[in-house]
Amino acid sequence: MISKGERAANYLILLAFAAFALWPVLTIVAAALGPDDSAGSAAQGAGLLGLHPENFAAAWRQGRFGQSMLTSVAVSAFVVTCATVLSVMSGYAFGTMTFRGRNVLFYLFLLGIMVPNEATVVPLYFDLRTLGLTDTFWAIVLPQVAQSVAFGTFWMRTYFRASPVSMIEAARLDGANSWSILWRILLPLGRPAVTTLVVLTFMWTWNEFLIPLVMATSDELRTAPLGLAFFQGQYTSGFTLLAAGAVIVAAPVVILYLFLQRRFIQGMLEGAVRE
Repeated sequence: MISKGERAANYLILLAFAAFALWPVLTIVAAALGPDDSAGSAAQGAGLLGLHPENFAAAWRQGRFGQSMLTSVAVSAFVVTCATVLSVMSGYAFGTMTFRGRNVLFYLFLLGIMVPNEATVVPLYFDLRTLGLTDTFWAIVLPQVAQSVAFGTFWMRTYFRASPVSMIEAARLDGANSWSILWRILLPLGRPAVTTLVVLTFMWTWNEFLIPLVMATSDELRTAPLGLAFFQGQYTSGFTLLAAGAVIVAAPVVILYLFLQRRFIQGMLEGAVRE
């Protein structure tokens, strides 16, 4: 039984860690809502309650974030959809089926997690250039699909290995094939695990900087993080609009997490408990 003093101490520690984690975020948001430090003192009028939400409109316009955000949305949607479907199927195969070479293939998948992007991006660039895919949409999405499937296979395998064997055997006795068992029985029960995978994949894809930078040079293929980097060097010399641009780029990830946080945390806890 936890005493009141221990509970109060736990809350104080949690509040301290929360303040430590949120302080940089609040600092950026406060800077984004402050007076524009690149416009000169004459243009620093008082906004509503001392805030300047018009900084976001100025950053959006000057940084041309419309095109880069659309590109990031298209890239993230493609990568998340393909990686989730492939990860579910491969995780189901590795977690519930027995076939020759299963362990070797699974360790091959794990190489995608253990090898960093910096070690593979240069040879990957030359391979894609040989195929004529550089500076295309496919050069950005295909490497990220492969990376996400590597983690997704490991993640979904953990879930499927912990699935009740009796449920699978009962479904087979009723005449269900492997496809029906996956999509009609196991997958509906594994929504928290799939949601966690979707959130993580979306976050990694949205924030990816190196692959779009190396694989594509056209302005039309510039993703949101690249747009923010170019915005810093070309369009503004002040910190206020740069902070507003950073908030704009980070907003989709924050919104998705807030919308799916309950299932995300549930999936993380289930994965931690099962293995």
